[in-house]
Amino acid sequence: MQTASKKVINGWAMYDWANSAYNLVITSTIFPAYYDAITTTKTANNIVNHKVFFLGTEFESAALYNYAIAFAYLIIALISPILSSIADYKGNKKMFMQFFCYLGGIACCTLFKFNSSTLSLGIICCILAAIGYCGSLVFYNSYLPEIAAEADQDKVSAKGFAYGYIGSVLLQIICFVFVLKPNWFGITDESFAPRLSFLLVGLWWIGFSQITFATLPKSITTTQKNPNNIFTNGFLELKKVWNQATHLPVLKRYLLAFFCYSMGVQTVMLAATLFGSQVLQLETSSLIMCILIIQLVAIAGAYIMAKLSGKFGNIKVLMFVVIIWILLCIAAYFVTTATQFYIVAAIVGLVMGGIQSLSRSTYAKIMPPTKDTASFFSFYDVAEKVAIVIGMFSFGFIQQLTGNMRNAIIVLVLFFAIGLIFLLLTLKKQKEII
Repeated sequence: MQTASKKVINGWAMYDWANSAYNLVITSTIFPAYYDAITTTKTANNIVNHKVFFLGTEFESAALYNYAIAFAYLIIALISPILSSIADYKGNKKMFMQFFCYLGGIACCTLFKFNSSTLSLGIICCILAAIGYCGSLVFYNSYLPEIAAEADQDKVSAKGFAYGYIGSVLLQIICFVFVLKPNWFGITDESFAPRLSFLLVGLWWIGFSQITFATLPKSITTTQKNPNNIFTNGFLELKKVWNQATHLPVLKRYLLAFFCYSMGVQTVMLAATLFGSQVLQLETSSLIMCILIIQLVAIAGAYIMAKLSGKFGNIKVLMFVVIIWILLCIAAYFVTTATQFYIVAAIVGLVMGGIQSLSRSTYAKIMPPTKDTASFFSFYDVAEKVAIVIGMFSFGFIQQLTGNMRNAIIVLVLFFAIGLIFLLLTLKKQKEII
């Protein structure tokens, strides 16, 4: 196949521009910092308290956040097989992508109402926004092999991530000004600027996604009939994909590696801000600026990894990146100062964009030729979402159990180490076949 026109490729990449604002502002910077601020209290003896009550149960505030994100990813892992199966048979990926986009965007807008007295609303909207974000990506990712030839998939995938980082940073800067300089705009309520940021994310997401929806072509449909029940067919499709993978030794080992190291990557990305605020007691402004720098570094990281993969091969580069992640987690365990945190964070930014972009394009390269791209990418996305569920739950559980978020880092090292072993096995099998 030939790669689609520049207009289509740019239109596809614009969805990263649109929805990555959620990933930066809501999951990485302003929302976690705001959440920590409104769920943190001090006793008369000046002792910091992070305890909150949700549904009648007491939680560590960071653990509750981790559980909420894990629950959201569990939901999307359960429903995405059904939706992607329908999309493949009906050829209406775009419609499902739109639904989840609007669900996530509206949830972000509703977070404008989130304050210390509406904790339940904030948690519920946080869950719905995550479902919208992840649900739309199932169909967004599955377009990659339909619009890009195999030789161009690394480059196109990296372009999407680069658009995402640029777009999210632009909105982050706008929100950053509101949060740090509210007096410039006559804002006197300290909670208004963060809540305004959540509203802007929803509007940005929905608004710029219209470019994508206007340019993406109708998705490819399968020619076979759908003989199974609509609620079971998606899971049967996943089983069929796994059965195919078991006869494709390189793909099978790669998926196991991806599953393991994703438990670490995604947890680091989702928990970093709360680690900085609760463990290191960093100021909100410092955290936001740090995460902003990470996004800028990640743009370079995505392109650097794409270049390196062309020279050394995808699997070797992924192994190198996972080793860096292991070293970063070990370093994070011993971090005690703001400067140390910033150094670790900058390196995280370099490998964050690279591992996401390269993982996606590697999968697109080694999956077998098929028209059922949504089913194959549904399997990929379900694997990632289940990995996030396990990673976030493990991180939150260890923190809740020990009362120290630093202890939870140890399990991340284990996840990355197992992923590295499977990447080694993937490379070995790849060489045997060649």
